[in-house]
Amino acid sequence: MVELVQSPDAEARELARRLLAEARHAVLATIGDAGRPFASRIALGRAPGGGLLTLVSDLALHSAHMRARPEVALMVGEVGAKGDPLVWPRLTVEARALPVAADERPSLSQTWLAEHPKAALYIDFADFRFVRFDVHGGFLNAGFGKAFRLSPEDMGLRKQGDGSPAAGGDKNG
Repeated sequence: MVELVQSPDAEARELARRLLAEARHAVLATIGDAGRPFASRIALGRAPGGGLLTLVSDLALHSAHMRARPEVALMVGEVGAKGDPLVWPRLTVEARALPVAADERPSLSQTWLAEHPKAALYIDFADFRFVRFDVHGGFLNAGFGKAFRLSPEDMGLRKQGDGSPAAGGDKNG
């Protein structure tokens, strides 16, 4: 029997890393009320050191969902203007949404605004918070017949709190 999901090779790792590096937004999948799935679009950025980060309003449904059930999925990958959208690569990232401590907010705000300058309109609103994603793994669909299961390291990420700079563990870097 043909194995449908492959182990990642250098090309798959490079593609996953590129998709994350280019992503300015993502589809966020959460589990909502009564266990129902919910999806929304969020802005996506990189924390200093390379971890994944978002800025969300406490008033948004997905924020309440992440507080109640922090296991989430993110999907990144742009669809080209022509052709079948299913042939374009996309990456699903499996993660746990973690609130960011208030003392990290000033440095993260500066980094966030460099990537998302229009967020200056609302970044200081009282209901907005940063959320960091502790990545467990991922799934890369690089086109028909090109499916790969990825580790955080394959995507250029590390699990949160492992002390590595990519996880945000080096606060001096």
